[in-house]
Amino acid sequence: MSEMKKVVRCLLDLPLEIKQRNTDVIAGSGFMAPSQVNPLYEALGLYDMASSQAVHNFSSQLDASPHQREIIEIYARAIHELSMDIAQKLAQSMGLMDNEFEGWPCQFRINKYNFTPETVGSSGVQLHTDSGFLTILQEDENVGGLEVMDKSGAFVSVDPLPGTLLVNLGDFATLWSNGRLYNVKHRVQCKEAAIRVSIATFLLGPKEAAVEAPDEFVNSEHPRLYIPITYEDYRKLRLSKNCRLVKLLNLCVHIPDSTINVYCRLVEILHL
Repeated sequence: MSEMKKVVRCLLDLPLEIKQRNTDVIAGSGFMAPSQVNPLYEALGLYDMASSQAVHNFSSQLDASPHQREIIEIYARAIHELSMDIAQKLAQSMGLMDNEFEGWPCQFRINKYNFTPETVGSSGVQLHTDSGFLTILQEDENVGGLEVMDKSGAFVSVDPLPGTLLVNLGDFATLWSNGRLYNVKHRVQCKEAAIRVSIATFLLGPKEAAVEAPDEFVNSEHPRLYIPITYEDYRKLRLSKNCRLVKLLNLCVHIPDSTINVYCRLVEILHL
């Protein structure tokens, strides 16, 4: 993991014109420059880590050296296998034996926070949940700032622990589990004047199929909570200007006698 972190730091220090070659495959999957919402944050991204061609394209876009390419390929393969293994073991612990997540793509994002003395106390990344199923985070070993919100609404600091990975669940885990699994609200705060670097791997959702809770999670005591929705449509909801301040899963609530109306409302929002 330390070798990958060295590679990541080199890539994030590349000139802007090179980083801009890291274009989106799906919305938000490529280079993210500092923005008005998150002015201290930038990132590079690789969509579909299981694809050797996607890994090759990512390395080529950023003029990675042969050694850097090798490290990226090894890391992508290992972290993809780990994310699939964790998800499958989670499903098995809930009584599902089938390979629920076969073909679900993974994306990784390498993050840089440009913290300075003037920005201490400000936001690195605003409060949010991850849109996918689960996230594996390799934190900065030295610079903290990650905070999660507990049930009471209070923020709890997650201090760096070298040599470890952090796993949290996203919106699609809540949708897929019929509300049994909870997405984690979190943010990054500037605690000190230092560059902060992390690597996040996201197990997203199927490329085309709609996701809904398996029948095993639905019964008279646990009625179906959410309508089926594709990951692409859910991302469109997330990126919609009109939905930034909305609890998006509430838009996917399953209402037995009004399912058509719910679908129409989703379609309306997606095409705004």
